[in-house]
Amino acid sequence: METNVYSNIETVIASLQVDTITEDRKLILQPLIDFIKDKVTQEKEIRINFICTHNSRRSHLTQIWAQTMAVYFNLQTVKTYSGGTEATAMFPKVAETLINMGFKIDKIATQENPIYSIKFNDNSHPIIGFSKKYDDDFNPKTAYAAVMTCSQADKGCPFVAGTEKRIAITYEDPKLFDGKENQSEKYTERSLQIATEMFYVFSKVKN
Repeated sequence: METNVYSNIETVIASLQVDTITEDRKLILQPLIDFIKDKVTQEKEIRINFICTHNSRRSHLTQIWAQTMAVYFNLQTVKTYSGGTEATAMFPKVAETLINMGFKIDKIATQENPIYSIKFNDNSHPIIGFSKKYDDDFNPKTAYAAVMTCSQADKGCPFVAGTEKRIAITYEDPKLFDGKENQSEKYTERSLQIATEMFYVFSKVKN
């Protein structure tokens, strides 16, 4: 299969172990698969906004891996976004972790809330990564799926305006390991978990 991602990312994708996803977890992922499949059938653009409390770690990782897997599986109508219930900053360890997995990331604006250009190949438009509220003007206002990536946002944001479907796919926060010896290991672990699950989601859409 000819791929359209950087070779180092392709190597990471080839190493993902989809058989580690439990049946219970597959049930959690199924509503996202159904949403995407429905849009494909209707030949409509697929918009997915990944939402967490601070839009600093998990929501960025899911947005970036979901967009990468959509391109990997040649689903060109997928557009991914991310946001929080409040804006902070994308945590630098997220960029470092993704760079180690083959992404090309440049900081294009240095400020309290930096802006990053994130590329998974040389020809697609880069993902623009920065922390923002889920309803920021940068994000879609209607006809999108809201994927809640942390339990705090899921509980604290009971109503998401404009969403067609609200889906809870939560992940343990790698922030728990900040400043600890195993910080890098845990960020890598979370990134790989998300990559594996997004691979599963988009592989099921194509089947």
